[in-house]
Amino acid sequence: MGATPYIPPQHLKTAFHCPCCHVYANQLWGGAASTFGQGSYQNIQGVWFAWCCHCHNESIWVNDNLIHPIATQAPPPNADIPEEILDDYNEASRIVGDSPRGAAALLRLCVQKLCKHLGEPGKNINADIASLVKKGLNPTIQKSLDVVRVIGNEAVHPGTIDLNDERQKCGRII
Repeated sequence: MGATPYIPPQHLKTAFHCPCCHVYANQLWGGAASTFGQGSYQNIQGVWFAWCCHCHNESIWVNDNLIHPIATQAPPPNADIPEEILDDYNEASRIVGDSPRGAAALLRLCVQKLCKHLGEPGKNINADIASLVKKGLNPTIQKSLDVVRVIGNEAVHPGTIDLNDERQKCGRII
């Protein structure tokens, strides 16, 4: 049995990858309330807390939106990601919800840096990917890299892909 696929945080879902510890864990939910005077209290509409059963930290939600900690729909980076790529990946994952175009451009940069890290010249991302395929790169990975290359390129150059059109799909790029 393999690892649990990444399940992003979702309002009122009973289990997901915690935005604090990044572990797939059960979440306990509760509403927010404020006390007034001598012990009377008022529920605060639309404010929720999710308590992670693994790390015991809380995430704070307003309506359906996670506001703390700042989270992403992206899975955590692979443990083998080179250090020179990690910051760009983390930045892309942080901004994907607010700027899918910016995230796509950063991911394209990550692919270009990864190709260079793997011994390619790093000047022409398409040629670098093709060279990696000739050296035995899995075709599925090649297709994934090409998707990031094309969408990332469209993000910074006028073209036909509108990343603002379908934010749900853009969040899955990462």
